[in-house]
Amino acid sequence: MKNFESRGHLLTEQVNPNSRDLDSLSTLEFVDLFNREDAQTLAAIAAARQELAAAIDLIHGALEKGGRLFYLGAGTSGRLGVLDAAECPPTFCTSPELVQGIIAGGAGALVRSSEDLEDRAEDGETAIAHHQIHDLDVVVGITAGGTTPFVLGALAAARARGAKTIYIACVPAEQVQVEADVDIRLLVGPEILAGSTRLKAGTVTKMALNILSTGVMVKLGKVYGNRMVDVAVTNSKLRDRSLRILEELTDLDRAAANELLERSGKRVKLALLMHWTGLDPQAGEQWLASHKGHLRAAIEAMDNG
Repeated sequence: MKNFESRGHLLTEQVNPNSRDLDSLSTLEFVDLFNREDAQTLAAIAAARQELAAAIDLIHGALEKGGRLFYLGAGTSGRLGVLDAAECPPTFCTSPELVQGIIAGGAGALVRSSEDLEDRAEDGETAIAHHQIHDLDVVVGITAGGTTPFVLGALAAARARGAKTIYIACVPAEQVQVEADVDIRLLVGPEILAGSTRLKAGTVTKMALNILSTGVMVKLGKVYGNRMVDVAVTNSKLRDRSLRILEELTDLDRAAANELLERSGKRVKLALLMHWTGLDPQAGEQWLASHKGHLRAAIEAMDNG
């Protein structure tokens, strides 16, 4: 890749003609402008639909074989990756090791600016080594402007270790070319505040990560219909959600649903299988495991058996 001394030509750094008078707008005009510009995120996601689907399939295949998923970035991009990774355990009852976020500067950079650290490609390489990334893993490098040395160094190091790589940027390929297994470009145009990629670029990145992690978890059997049946019952809100799932899918009342949830060890997916098949918890666990945790497949196999 070229060494860019000036990044002014990048799409994310250009001046948005629609907001040249930003400091002269009324408050309502300002809000309306934001709304119009943010609409471009939907078009950007639609334009990247094939790449997003390819990324989901790539990650799913790796995780099914025992691999892990890593999001990696600096600044806003890194924070978004850490956020998406952190939300997987409570939503899908995954281990914290399955999906991980790596941000330049470490945990402290989540709450304090560390933008100077993004210029160190060697830190990206070190992060890959520290997490012992290997050929079953997938590394998603996130960089709105496409040129962040921390991310590019990490992706190169990950590829050298045999890991699959996914590149997410908000600049077109002709401006920045990077070698990756899946190349996702989310082209939302210049920001209304020139260069502030926490705005549209950040929004569209969050949308893309939502699609990736949810799509992968659906394919891993973490969902039945559109219910999060692998939800971790760790607080009152999630317990209530678990009970509502059981009530709605089984027609049990709250007390019976609670008893079923307790017998299953607070595992909604297992509770549903037990209710629908009459299996005890141990047999239910074994039956689910034989169908890779897919509740629908387990139920259909029981019905057909």
